[in-house]
Formats: sequence, structure tokens, C-alpha cells
Amino acid sequence: MEEHTIVLIVGAGPAGLAAAACLAQFSIPYVIMEREDCSASLWRNRAYDRLKLHLAKEFCELPHMSYPADAPTYIPKDQFVKYLDSYIERFDIHPKYNTDIKSCTYDEGKECWISLACDAVTSRVVRYKSKFLVVASGENSAANIPVIPGLHEFAGETIHSSLYKSGTAYSGKNALVVGCGNSGMEIAYDLATHGANTSIVVRSQVHIMTKEIIRLGMTLVQHTPVNVVDDLLVRMSKVLFGDLSKHGIVRPETGPLLLKEQTGRSAVIDVGTVGLIKKGTIKVLRNISKINGNVVEFEDKKESSFDVIVFATGYKSMANTWLKNGESMLNNDGLPKKEFPNYWKGANGLYCAGLARRGLAGIAIDAKNIAHDILSSYDMHRCETNYLDINYMFVETCTSI
Repeated sequence: MEEHTIVLIVGAGPAGLAAAACLAQFSIPYVIMEREDCSASLWRNRAYDRLKLHLAKEFCELPHMSYPADAPTYIPKDQFVKYLDSYIERFDIHPKYNTDIKSCTYDEGKECWISLACDAVTSRVVRYKSKFLVVASGENSAANIPVIPGLHEFAGETIHSSLYKSGTAYSGKNALVVGCGNSGMEIAYDLATHGANTSIVVRSQVHIMTKEIIRLGMTLVQHTPVNVVDDLLVRMSKVLFGDLSKHGIVRPETGPLLLKEQTGRSAVIDVGTVGLIKKGTIKVLRNISKINGNVVEFEDKKESSFDVIVFATGYKSMANTWLKNGESMLNNDGLPKKEFPNYWKGANGLYCAGLARRGLAGIAIDAKNIAHDILSSYDMHRCETNYLDINYMFVETCTSI
């Protein structure tokens, strides 16, 4: 079976939905497909219970639709999902769910993208031909767990943060969290407040901020040089948290906003974890060197036994497994080759949305850029088609005369 469309969007997370809405604003035909049975499956099925958006709502809106006036400044997970459902309804978006993309290849001769997708329910394979292709499958497509000697023989439970819901089941158990990003720090706090004997592996340098400090910084940076804003944020953090290096947390030399811009690494928004670390309720440990049974050995040769290890070690993009002609846009990790602000566009009508580690604000920018760029090409394509149709009619008329 073969279907034709102007734009094929792969992924119905926030990035794919934003791209669809922006295309709809210009009446550009598209098909959006999603391998899961719902939109935004990461938020619906793979997020812990206490999760809230770490940035203020004004930095987390999708294009052309604000949050309700009575929405809290920091949106809880369930409320964000309701926002996405309203977004889908408002822009009349109809994703093809349970549709797994198998390959996307650019056909030089036909000047279009040929994509094969499988319906997981019927096992039917559909061939799509599209002028444009938008990769919106996300930088969080698959859980990333590091290779650790002895991990497969660990006697306790191992779980990735995508499957973690609550610390309720771990009361009284020895729990180790690997990863000190926002998810790792918040999961460690959740475990500790539910009575688990909690430790956290801090593998890299990290900025610790409050949501109010980051909100101030993101507001100021719109009118003030980033280095000036970063200096202010670091000073405020030092006053509030003190010297955390003696607790095993070292601050990067590069400021928090510039670090995010250059590497995609976010500052950690403290939810109370730092206070528990200072009290000794949560222990900070070095990186893991190996595991033997339920005993974990760390790089400083210290050893401790654990009942559960939670890997808050992030995700990875899987776009390279199905995108066969993405060299102009993506690197070997399935992430953009180009730097801001031109990372969203490749060759031959190829685009990506939400792969630059710039959060929901970045997704909104990507979607608008992509829609405007497609519009300019689409209008030209329609003009050429109309010209050919008119010319054909003229020739037919002359021939009949």
C-alpha cells in the first residue's frame, strides 16, 4: 500500500505535535506517525509521579497556544499531559498510532522521501512518499544505561528512571541512584523522603540552582549578555547553597546558561535534595567501577551493598536506526551536526524538531522555523505545478485548434 503527503512527521511527542500545528497554520498537508499507542508517551508512561516542569510555564509553551490563565507557574506532569491533549484537539491533529517507522530513504530520481512504516496492530507495511521529512522522534527515544562490569549479575533490582514512579516500594531498602541531573537528584530526594537509605553517584560537574534563580536568568538573558547573567546566577547560588564541593558536588567553570547553550546540559533545579545531602541523609558517591553480587565498588575503592539501583543516566536518539540519508543533518548519535541556530535543517527537505536539547522552548522555535521553511518551498512547488498545468492546457487548446 502506498500513501502520498507533502510532509511526513515521525513522532507524536511535543516536537511532532508542535510541527503539525505550525504546518496546519499554513494549510500544508502532513501525516504524523507514532510508534506508541498514544501521544507524548514519555510524559504519560515514563515519568515519575512527582515530576513538574522545571522551568516556568512561559518558557514551556508550544506554538500558538498558551496555558490556561489559572495554571500554576510550574506545571505538574498530569497537567502538562492535559495541555497536550487540548493542543491536539485545538489543531485537529490525528497521529497514526502504533505505526513504527522502519526506514526513510531519499530518492534522488523522484526527488522525494520514501518511507516504510509498519502498523503494529495489523502488521501491514505502508509505503509513504513525501516531499519533506520531519524527524521528531525525540532525543529521548531509548533508555541509556552505561556498561558496568558485573551489572548483569547484580543480585538486586535495576531500573531506569523511565520506569521509576515512586519511592513508596523502597522504604527501608538501600537504594543507589546513578546520575546527578534533574531526574537523578529528584528521584534521590523521592527515595529518601519515602524512607529508603539513599545514595547518589555524582559522575560530573553540575550547577545547582533554584527554579526562581533560573527563571530570573532566563528572563534577564533576553536583554542582557549571557556571561553577565551567568555571573549573577552563580553568585546567587553560592550565597544560597554555600560550597558544595566538600559534599562531592563541583560546579563547572562555564556558567549555567552558556553551558546549556553549548552542550545541552541543564542546571539542576533543587527540590530539597541539597539539604538532605548536607544532613547526610543522602550520601554522594564516586563513579562505579564494578559490581559483585549486590556489592557495588566505587572508583575510590569504597564498597557498599544495595537492594536497588536506579539509572537516571538519560536517553539516546534512535533516528539513525531508520533514517538512511540523514548525513546532512545528524551525527552518529542521531543528534544535530550543526550548532545553534541552524541545526534544524538538512538537505533535500529534511528537518529535525526537538533534537537540540533546548527543551520545550527550543521545540517551539524548531517547529516555527520548519513550517516557515517548508511554506516557502511548498508555495514555489505549487506555483511550478500550476504553471505546468496551465502550459499543458494551453498546448492542448492549440493542438485542438
